[in-house]
Amino acid sequence: MEEKLFWIGMLAGAYLFLTHRFDKKGRFGSEDFARAWHSLFVAMVSFSGVVLLMVSLDNRKGEVAAGLLFSRTQLLYGIMAAFAGGIWSYFKPRSVPRNEKAGKKNAGKAASEAPGPMAEDMEWSETIFSAVVLASVVMYLFVQAFKIPSGSMRNTFLEGDHLFVNKFIYGFRIPYTQKKVLSFGKIDRGDIVVFQFPSSDPAEEQCGGRQYGKDFIKRVIGLPGETVEIRNGAVYVNGEKLAPEPYTQYLDPARYPRPSAGRVPPADYQSLWENRALSRMVSELVRDNFGPVTVPQGSYLVMGDNRDRSCDSRYWGPVPAHMIKGKAWFIYWPPSRAGFPK
Repeated sequence: MEEKLFWIGMLAGAYLFLTHRFDKKGRFGSEDFARAWHSLFVAMVSFSGVVLLMVSLDNRKGEVAAGLLFSRTQLLYGIMAAFAGGIWSYFKPRSVPRNEKAGKKNAGKAASEAPGPMAEDMEWSETIFSAVVLASVVMYLFVQAFKIPSGSMRNTFLEGDHLFVNKFIYGFRIPYTQKKVLSFGKIDRGDIVVFQFPSSDPAEEQCGGRQYGKDFIKRVIGLPGETVEIRNGAVYVNGEKLAPEPYTQYLDPARYPRPSAGRVPPADYQSLWENRALSRMVSELVRDNFGPVTVPQGSYLVMGDNRDRSCDSRYWGPVPAHMIKGKAWFIYWPPSRAGFPK
């Protein structure tokens, strides 16, 4: 969402810059030009409002891909709204008399050549630019709101819980790069992290659908260089059982047997796992008997607390550090569940 807000803010900034330029050149002395430019402002606001509304609605359905700026559907509705708003504004009768400019000059109350509607447009575009860019910077660097989309983290989080994500604790990511700077803490076992699904192929299907660009939330279990194995549902790290795990929940009393694919040579098993192809071979069987695999350097193995109902690293591989956005910080909604997760 932060990148979407940023580019909408840039759109408002470009409009504001050009409006000031045209104002200095006296272009708004032309009634037709002023009307057309005001219509462009209404079209821009209509586009931005509808696109953000569509993004918000899709987000509530869990259908937003963070890897995409805007989907085709969002753009289509935005363009339709922009066209309708621009046409309506252009043909709407103006409430400001044509002699307003001359009256303002005679009164000596305004240095700007822009008529009333244009002056308001400049004020509004400046407000939008400042507010949206500030919001995008805060969301990108510091704190982001996140909604729990599924039951994979029960009972730590419930479906529909709203929480804040601390984005600066693991460092500030340089936009459009994989580099982070000024880290205030390292990613550790037990941290609950929000991350972008680790796939670069929009057509790839995992967990029953396309997950490219979506944000997930899981708990860190395996650190870089560690060997992780699951035996009959129990997690072993470097050969030792990981216990206790008070945050876990197991709903299925039965355990899936070790798959025959376990006879695959370790090197091939590791490669299949790292390339997110393991689950296609053994399907659900990796839920209770998985590995051993070695977590690659610069990556992490994550799992849901609801172990029998979580699609996680067992199925689709490790999460690179640069795709981890931040650490779950505080549940703010519903009020009855407000607090810091453990």
